[in-house]
Amino acid sequence: MSKRALIFTSALLIFILFSFLGLYFGYFLISPPGIDKKEEIFIVKKGSGLKKVANELEGRALIKSKDLFMLWAILKGGTKDIKAGEYSLNQSMTPARILNILATGAIKTYPLTIPEGLTAEQIADIIAKKNLVNKREFISLVRDKALVASCNIGGPSLEGYLFPDTYVISRDLDARELIDLMVNRFWNIFNALVMDQKTSMPVKDIVTLASIVEKETGLAVERPIIASVFLNRLKKGMRLESDPTVIYGLKDFDGNLKRKDLHAPSPYNTYINYGLPLGPIANPGRESLMAVINPTETDYLYFVSKNDGSHHFSATLIEHNRAVVRYQKRHRRVR
Repeated sequence: MSKRALIFTSALLIFILFSFLGLYFGYFLISPPGIDKKEEIFIVKKGSGLKKVANELEGRALIKSKDLFMLWAILKGGTKDIKAGEYSLNQSMTPARILNILATGAIKTYPLTIPEGLTAEQIADIIAKKNLVNKREFISLVRDKALVASCNIGGPSLEGYLFPDTYVISRDLDARELIDLMVNRFWNIFNALVMDQKTSMPVKDIVTLASIVEKETGLAVERPIIASVFLNRLKKGMRLESDPTVIYGLKDFDGNLKRKDLHAPSPYNTYINYGLPLGPIANPGRESLMAVINPTETDYLYFVSKNDGSHHFSATLIEHNRAVVRYQKRHRRVR
């Protein structure tokens, strides 16, 4: 064989070899290791390097070759791009897709729904049950004076400013980040509500009164009317006499509000204190905030439950007492 022929043959063999390796590598990238679509929770801890991640992926049969996976990551220039977090992977995913998921930080998220009218303690219970953040840490931050001040809030805590909504969050979100998310959501909603409205009430007073309105009724149509009742009482120098404010100030409330509770000393007891309580008693939603910002104009000073979820409103004490007899009889519901 001539030298030229030898060189040609060698080059051809090298070409065939590299073509085979290229095809094999390409096949690896587009071929999932299996067909099982069952979710595998894969956690990349902070500081984990590419080699450690590739080893774990291969060990859990999410890729067939850690070496080829690492080679592809290096070729993509993504050796430092893998983001820490919790991922949802499965064996039917190709290595190329898995690397893209890890490099773009497409972490697994969870819907977190916070209903209107819950206290910070109740919100903490929800997120703790979902294993999202530590309850004790969450409550500690809610009451942290420095954090409260940094959020431009004048109250004793962040109670009232943890906006009720559905949030889509990742498990690696810490308590501070979640609180920031909820408080920022509050300010976005609140600023939009007051943009075209005329109100001279301080933000703290609006949120405090809105939290009381939120706890007093579940009917959206009644909220602006109930807000007007409390605003009218404030203007006349009358006590608000709201049961939910008393309950908020009680320790270990058992669900049964007693007459003696109405006389229990507390900065939240509006049966013995005039004006608004120390701060919000719950976290109001959009409708309750709007009810206080833009209340219905009425001369009502009292309301009593009809025991069907709605209320009867009165402008005079005589009318109110008649309504109490009519709707409550033996049940106490004095305003």
